[in-house]
Amino acid sequence: MSDVSDLTPHASSQNGRFVVVNSQAWMADGLTEVQRACFPDLSEAELMGPEHFRQHLQVFPEGQFAVWDHEQRRVAASSTDLRIDVDFAHYAHPYMEEVGNNTLSTHLPGGAWLYGADIGVHPDYRAQGLSTLLYGARQQLVRRLGLRGHVAGAMPKGYCQHADTMPIEEYVYRVGLNELKDPVLSVQLKRGYRVWGIIPDYLDDASCCNYGVFIIWRNPELGWPERARA
Repeated sequence: MSDVSDLTPHASSQNGRFVVVNSQAWMADGLTEVQRACFPDLSEAELMGPEHFRQHLQVFPEGQFAVWDHEQRRVAASSTDLRIDVDFAHYAHPYMEEVGNNTLSTHLPGGAWLYGADIGVHPDYRAQGLSTLLYGARQQLVRRLGLRGHVAGAMPKGYCQHADTMPIEEYVYRVGLNELKDPVLSVQLKRGYRVWGIIPDYLDDASCCNYGVFIIWRNPELGWPERARA
């Protein structure tokens, strides 16, 4: 099967060429192609393969999104999410631990937060607004499920170019001030995400010197319950 006409669209581009739908098992090879094209520096052990994407659909199908290109009939971008509870005082966990070695076995059906395990736009489709479509679909899912918000470990993929001249803390701070542009973190900050902290040894990727940046987007419909309690 290679048709999405029977699937519920969660978002679409203005010209109608691209549509966000929930991923399907028959898309597994296309999802894998996007993954490998987006993360050429990620270790082989941390890359998702077809078997992972099919398993994700068994665990939490609502949290798996694909951007389908009607014109070329292929997956152009994708994202993977699961539900978790977050202890913000102890947020620093390795990526593979957080996602159950890419199986999503750490998914909590009653978890209060959506966790972004993966997002990628195939290089053939960059600068066409596809990440905007995916982030919109994820944030809609947060609202629909009544979750507290969306969290993720962002990959500061531009840090490798500055690692010899500044520590990761300064780099993230300057990206936040818009003094430096990071190909991943800058995009997420523009989507309304905020930096909570830095995770050393988050994953095995030379482009970000193995660092992750823990980011958070809060569900605006729920506000800040912590402030109310305080």
